[in-house]
Amino acid sequence: MSLSHLYDDALVYAAKLHRTQLRKGSMVPYIAHLLSVSSRVLSAGGSEVQAIAGLLHDAAEDQGGQATLDEIRRRFGDGVAEIVADCTDSWVDPKPAWRPRKEAYLAKLPLKPASSLLVSLADKVDNAEAIARDLDEVGDAVWQRFTGGKDGTIWYYRTLSSIFDQALPGSLARQLAQTVGAFPSWHFGQRGR
Repeated sequence: MSLSHLYDDALVYAAKLHRTQLRKGSMVPYIAHLLSVSSRVLSAGGSEVQAIAGLLHDAAEDQGGQATLDEIRRRFGDGVAEIVADCTDSWVDPKPAWRPRKEAYLAKLPLKPASSLLVSLADKVDNAEAIARDLDEVGDAVWQRFTGGKDGTIWYYRTLSSIFDQALPGSLARQLAQTVGAFPSWHFGQRGR
C-alpha cells in the first residue's frame, strides 16, 4: 500500500498541533509518539485512514476538543474523525477526575470497532514501552509523572491489556501484555487518583 498526499497533510497538521508538546517527564517532542503510533498501525496492516488517525489520535483530547475534531473531520474525513473520537477519553479542559474517566474509557473500549481498537492498541503499546524505558532509566520516580500514580497506572495498563487480549488478539496485544507484565506488582484494591 502506498500512502497518499492526505497522509502527508496529516503529518504536517499533527506536527503543527503538537509543536510545543513534549512526552511526559522528558524532552522528547510529542510528534515522536504520534509517528510511532502511526508506524505501528501500518506495520500491523492498518489502512491509511487508521495511520492518519494514529497521527491525530491525541489531537482532540490535547489540542482543542470538539473544534479540533470538527477540523479533522473536514480535512481528513469521517473515518479518521471517528477513530480519533474513539481514542479520546476527555473533551474538556481541565479533564475530569482521572479514575472515573479511565473507568469510562475502559468500559466502552470493547465495544469500539476494530479500526479504532488497532489505533488505540498501538497508542497503548507505545505508551507502555515508554513507561518501561523510563522506569529502567529513572526508577520509581517515573510514576510521579502520572495522575494515577504507580498503582493506578499499572492497574490501567493491565486492564487495557486484558481487554485487548480479548477484543483484538494478535502480535500487538501480545506486545502490550509482555510490556505491562514486566511492570512491578501493584496492590489490588488500591485506587489511583
